[in-house]
Amino acid sequence: MLARVSVQTEDFDLTAEILALRASDKRVGAVCSFIGTVRDRNEGDQVATLELEHYPGMTEKSIEAMIDAAMARFDIFAARVIHRVGLLQPLDQIVLVAVTSAHRGESFQACEFLMDYLKTQAPFWKKEETPAGSRWVDARVSDDAAVARWGLQASS
Repeated sequence: MLARVSVQTEDFDLTAEILALRASDKRVGAVCSFIGTVRDRNEGDQVATLELEHYPGMTEKSIEAMIDAAMARFDIFAARVIHRVGLLQPLDQIVLVAVTSAHRGESFQACEFLMDYLKTQAPFWKKEETPAGSRWVDARVSDDAAVARWGLQASS
């Protein structure tokens, strides 16, 4: 059985992940996926690298709970979340959220719900390297607003 959550340093292959997620499930009529990549700019500054840290075990448990919440809220069959950690460069893939369901609406909503939840609830710490030096990245006000529309509060 495919793991629902992976926190890893290595890159991932979207095609392989989607094939594994929907393998032999004839109920699947929709697959929605989101891939986040590292940008070269943030808050108007150039970003050379992004480094992500997490608490092994705690992070995976938190994301599993997010998937459980999505499964309870939406009519979906399966979900897969991969989040990379370590030192990343602009253009590197950082996160994958993929969801299967019978119809596209449920997959789109669940994928967006999971991504909003990841941005505000998952225990990751991000540090950017800019020309002015290193800085820790906080969640944006727009991320907090996005998770609030699901009736959830951003964790501080």
